[in-house]
Amino acid sequence: MSQSYTVPVVMTLAGNDPSGGAGLQADIEAIASMGCHAAPVVTALTVQDTCDVLAVVPIDPDLVYAQARTVLNDAPVAAIKIGLLGSPANAEIIAELLEDYPHIPLILDPVLAAGGGRDFDGDALADAIRRHLLARTTVLTPNSVEARRLAPAADTLDACAQALLDTGCAHVLITGTHEATDAVVNRLYGDGRLLDSWTWER
Repeated sequence: MSQSYTVPVVMTLAGNDPSGGAGLQADIEAIASMGCHAAPVVTALTVQDTCDVLAVVPIDPDLVYAQARTVLNDAPVAAIKIGLLGSPANAEIIAELLEDYPHIPLILDPVLAAGGGRDFDGDALADAIRRHLLARTTVLTPNSVEARRLAPAADTLDACAQALLDTGCAHVLITGTHEATDAVVNRLYGDGRLLDSWTWER
């Protein structure tokens, strides 16, 4: 280990957002605001502005693996957060990497599409997430659209959450910003039930 850390280290694997509004840039700011040190791993390069994503170029899986493994071998990573994976192959190789670190909590934000609607090969990514990552996840944070794509057989958001918990995921936080409702409701599930919810007027 090359240096000592006085604050917790949080690794984030996500896409690079040149507009600075999402992806690694937003993760770094959020992690720093919590008094932690961010260790960013690039999974994809994007061409985007504040309105939409125009292009996504996934980073080669071996390079994603090398970035993360090098830091994990050097720093006492306290938690790992995953955002945009970039490709199903990246999901698979990250899952392989995580097998060596079962003690590190994993937060997974299953980004399947851009805010402007551009799909990131979402069906293939959803399948890869189901097969390789859900059972290892400590907290899954899908929006309502992503929750339905990850649990397509479910007919309600409560049922989506239960289906996702049944995969082995410990907790599911479904955010409600994409629902056509007067208020935004975020719901946290675990232990087979709704644990808590938070409501904000739009």
